[in-house]
Amino acid sequence: MRGWSRTARAIEGVSGFYGDAGQAPFLDGLRVLVNVLPLTPQTEDILNAGLFARLAQGAYVINVARGQHLVEEDLLAAVQSGQVAGATLDVYRTEPLPAEHPFWQESRITLTPHISALTLREDSIAQIAGKIRALRAGQPIAGVVDVQRGY
Repeated sequence: MRGWSRTARAIEGVSGFYGDAGQAPFLDGLRVLVNVLPLTPQTEDILNAGLFARLAQGAYVINVARGQHLVEEDLLAAVQSGQVAGATLDVYRTEPLPAEHPFWQESRITLTPHISALTLREDSIAQIAGKIRALRAGQPIAGVVDVQRGY
């Protein structure tokens, strides 16, 4: 399976699914799928017909990660067939979503304007200032993107 972790940490009472072998048991019968994956070559187009077919009949899909995760035609077909009851999408392959896009005509798909998280001004300023102070002091900075991994 593309994009699945090769390691796992045990948490009491929580089931873990990972690696290539973990995809099917994770998806089989799942009623709600929320995608927050980073966009990498391994996760592009991951939300597709094959994945939707593994979900429980009438499942709900939420994508707040990246538009390139979703094969749009596959979602439309899954919604129109009833395999997927509906979806909420905050990201799209083309932003803003063109007025003629079929998502606008599908009442079972809720569209939001790429605002899955609000940026809180004071918190953001404090975070940026803290990173500048750490950089000046020669300390490591948290949350640095690894360009090789894509996130």
